Formats: sequence, C-alpha cells, structure tokens
Amino acid sequence: MKSEKLNTTENNPEPDIRSRTFEFSVNIIELYKYLQMEKKEYTLGKQLLRSGTSIGANVEEATAAQSKKDFIAKMSISLKEARETNYWLRLLKRTGYIQKNVLINESEEIMNILGAIIRTSRKNLKSE
Repeated sequence: MKSEKLNTTENNPEPDIRSRTFEFSVNIIELYKYLQMEKKEYTLGKQLLRSGTSIGANVEEATAAQSKKDFIAKMSISLKEARETNYWLRLLKRTGYIQKNVLINESEEIMNILGAIIRTSRKNLKSE
C-alpha cells in the first residue's frame, strides 16, 4: 500500500485515511455478509460489523470537529474501534471462521496511522 501522509492541519485528516477507512468498511460489510451466508455465524459478525464500520464513521465526524480537542477525541474513538475490530478479526481467525485475512493487517496499519495522527495532533495542540 502507498505510504500515508500524516498532515492533520486545520482539523482535517488526510483524505487517504478517509478513503482507506471507507474501503475498510466496505470490506468489513462483505466479510459480514460472508459470515452470515456461508458460515452461519451471527454474533461475532455483528460485533465486527459494528466496530469495523464505526472506524470510518468517526474519521468522517473528525473532519467536522468543532475544535482540535474534539478532533483528537473523534480520532481516538476511531482508534479504539480499530483495536476492537482487530480483536474480532483475530478471534474469527483463531476459531476457524476465517483463514488468513488481509483485513487483520489492514486494521493494524489503520491503527498505526490513527495513532500517528493523534500523536501529531496532541503535539500541535500543546505547542499552541
């Protein structure tokens, strides 16, 4: 995957993280449909669907943040949801519902990007 720019000036996360989390949500929905139809797994799938689609939704909310603190809070929620999603993906893999899944790696990359955005934003907030 291409490298991400982490410029978070003016409460606007880089468009790459927005599109990346949107595409991740689409892939989570596809995995959810697979789990429902093929594996007949409902409980873990719903948890995955909720947390996996929430990542991008909170990134989108961050773009309309009312303050830098609000931006950091929304991005922090996105990071928490990414961690939860990673947990559900690992659990589904470990219990045999899915095989090697690229979404696990993508969720880890998204966590790293969100963490960097949050750290940079906090640093910028302190220097004001």
